[in-house]
Amino acid sequence: MERVRTALIGCGKVGQIHAQALATLPESDFVAVCDAQLERAQSFGGRYGVPSFDSVSRMLSSTGAEAVMICTPHPLHEQPCVEAASAGAHVLVEKPMASSLASCDAMLNAARSTGIKLGVVSQRRLFEPVQRMKEAIDAGKIGMPILGTFSMFSWRDQSYYQSDAWRGKWATEGGGVLVNQSPHQLDLLQWFMGPIDEISGYWANLNHRYIEVDDTALAMIRFKSGALGSIVTSLSQMPGIYTKVHVHGANGASVGVETDSGATFVAGMTSMAQPPLNDLWTIPGEEHRLAEFQAEDRRRFQTIDATTRYHTLQIQDFLRAILDDRPPLVSGDEGRIVVEVFTAIYRSNESRRAVRFPLAV
Repeated sequence: MERVRTALIGCGKVGQIHAQALATLPESDFVAVCDAQLERAQSFGGRYGVPSFDSVSRMLSSTGAEAVMICTPHPLHEQPCVEAASAGAHVLVEKPMASSLASCDAMLNAARSTGIKLGVVSQRRLFEPVQRMKEAIDAGKIGMPILGTFSMFSWRDQSYYQSDAWRGKWATEGGGVLVNQSPHQLDLLQWFMGPIDEISGYWANLNHRYIEVDDTALAMIRFKSGALGSIVTSLSQMPGIYTKVHVHGANGASVGVETDSGATFVAGMTSMAQPPLNDLWTIPGEEHRLAEFQAEDRRRFQTIDATTRYHTLQIQDFLRAILDDRPPLVSGDEGRIVVEVFTAIYRSNESRRAVRFPLAV
């Protein structure tokens, strides 16, 4: 089988999941790792028998890597992406794509000017209950989507914010619950509902006084289709309750998914304790299938490592996109939409008025 020479940039927690995939996928020839801290890169690379670097450009010129996975903190995604693109390497970047629209645009411009493929991780799109929802919506089984909701009642404690020096600060994390914990579901909501017209939102820090950034945010959305949406996302409910995305259709039918039960898992620190499940399915004639779907997904969960499975599937899709010369599952343009959403909520909170799309950088 033809393989892609792959490398990893950022040897932190989520990098462990990417490295496992790169070391095992048949489409991957894992050739190098890179980190700003050379000792960490050397320790990390030693586990996989690959050379280690503290310079992206040196790594690319020395190894001929054709694709890189960027797993640095999100405010640091832009520079390695632009460097990799300039060297002709394709880029898959962890969520969120960046912490600012300006960084997103610099990454997109680099990809377009060099012709490389740019993808963004949003592995929850590959959850089986999420796939069922998308297929039902696209098949018109709920009519036009008219109302979409994202609700997260999760938890992060002080030890989480102390686990990395960059967490919980505007300068080094770029935001809080909106930027770090919500991008997956923000992506799903817009994927299901379509382009956004305007957003009104608020954020607050309700019970994490030892951090600077938001632990709770609310927003109302008007989509270009005329549909409405809402967001309630929070890390203030101990020990964590659930995370759900629901879509209601013009014919009265509804579909939904509980992507996370309890607190959302932390890549490299905790594991998925419960399977993602459809928790709402009222399509006429299919109401009975909800129990079938849940039983099927619980059985599957017992046979897989769900914490790594969906990352691996998306990384595999990205490598196949390179080999087959097609777009990846989640493009850089789609990744930018999530950054536009949380940027709009921050701006709306500041201005106390609705923010229209597209946003000015």
